[in-house]
Amino acid sequence: MSDAKYTPFNAMVDIVAAPGRALDAVKPHTSWLWWPLLISVLLTCAAFTYYFSWVDFDWLVDETIADLPAENRAEAADGVRAFMTPTRSTVITCAFIVILTFLIYAIQATYLHVVTKLATSAEVRYGQWFNFSAWTAFVNVIGAIAIFVVIFLADNNRLGQDELSPFSMNSLFIHARMGDPWFNWGNSLSLVNIWILFLMSMGYARWTGSSIIKSTIIAVLPWALIFGVWAVLI
Repeated sequence: MSDAKYTPFNAMVDIVAAPGRALDAVKPHTSWLWWPLLISVLLTCAAFTYYFSWVDFDWLVDETIADLPAENRAEAADGVRAFMTPTRSTVITCAFIVILTFLIYAIQATYLHVVTKLATSAEVRYGQWFNFSAWTAFVNVIGAIAIFVVIFLADNNRLGQDELSPFSMNSLFIHARMGDPWFNWGNSLSLVNIWILFLMSMGYARWTGSSIIKSTIIAVLPWALIFGVWAVLI
């Protein structure tokens, strides 16, 4: 396939099937970032919108209250019941997804741009690194699709949000309950994140000409520091 016929849709398939080809192709096409970004955000929002319309919401509210500290539970119960509605939960969750996505991409692009200036002679613009962040994170759609699969396979509609991420470290290995020290840590790290770091390592090497070892260190270092310090504090 010639470059002229290579489209964002080809890249979305190749980022999974032939990631090296996809990462090479998207580098000069900064405007393509909207395709993976919007599809990933919209699909994730759609998954949570469906979840909040499907789940036994009264049960979900009761579970949220039950997970509050015992000393504050009775006092906070009425406020939680008044605040939590399917519509409000959907809007807040989707707003959080949108804001966090742009924030993470912006911070990551800044980090990669600065590190590249300091550690290599490659000329890669900030906008290209934002594009890079969007494309390497496109595999997050697997996590969104997994939410639909988990819901469709559920025996009933009493399913907690922590059970929607079958690829998280918590679901696979830790099995912590909400309120446990390792709960948020385990649910914030998943096999999809590791896949993203693999794509980032490969992509950084191809975009800058750095060795794969150097590229892996650059890609993994922020995550290792964040989750390492978090684990020590736990």
